[in-house]
Amino acid sequence: MIARIALALGAVVSVLLSSGVARAQEAPPANDMLLATLWTQRAVEYKGNALTVFALARIRLDEALADKSWTASPAEQKADYQNLPPAVILDIDETVLDNSRYQVWMLKNNQSFSTKTWNRFCAAQASTAIPGALEFTKYADTKGVKVFYITNRGAETEQDTRQNMAKLGFPMGGNVDTFLMQGEKPEWSGAKGTRRAVVTKDYRVLLNIGDNFGDFDDRYRTSEADRAKAFESDMAYWGRQWLMIANPTYGSFDTAPFGHDFKKPRQQQRKAKWDVLESWVGPTP
Repeated sequence: MIARIALALGAVVSVLLSSGVARAQEAPPANDMLLATLWTQRAVEYKGNALTVFALARIRLDEALADKSWTASPAEQKADYQNLPPAVILDIDETVLDNSRYQVWMLKNNQSFSTKTWNRFCAAQASTAIPGALEFTKYADTKGVKVFYITNRGAETEQDTRQNMAKLGFPMGGNVDTFLMQGEKPEWSGAKGTRRAVVTKDYRVLLNIGDNFGDFDDRYRTSEADRAKAFESDMAYWGRQWLMIANPTYGSFDTAPFGHDFKKPRQQQRKAKWDVLESWVGPTP
């Protein structure tokens, strides 16, 4: 009798173990963000790209300091700006702060972005510095250049954002409020022109650094065709006054194919992206 019970228990344990192994060996679900998130969090190529941009930023900063006519805010900078004190404007997310841990959390939990979970991530102060960002902002600060951060993080996250960045060692602005958050004032929407205008009232903006077209131009939430036209009209500024950090994980590029309409089901959003891609015809017979 005891032998039979032991044999039965052994069989049950064997089944449980084998089913657990099978589940462990199951492939994770497909997710559109996997490759881009892997690249931004793990690839040395990404780190090299970011370091290259911020190395160029130092060169451009020195050029701009020597050229009083230089401005990175052509639409907002008013006349007689040449003798204003210098400043630079940087976006925060994926420009100076790496939030890939939030992206990974969404991947592993099959979640999409929500303000609720994003604000909790901000409160955790788990973001790290983008390679080269801290060194560049410190360099600008030593040159007497005021470092402003214009971000679409909500105003409710400002304290957590400040604390996160202070711990990492970013310049905090001293007695000047250098953190301009979305919604901090009624007119401060996702488009950043109104906030750039606040900076240009008192400063000559030397550089603008971001990861999304909207960090530079308020025409970012338009069609792909109109975005391309706007980009072309800004051509003189790219690589000079405006420097772009690569971010393949999210942004207005990702939503332009489906008209930035987040109410559309995911399948429709994905189909819209497929439909705009241009393919090779394939090998000829």
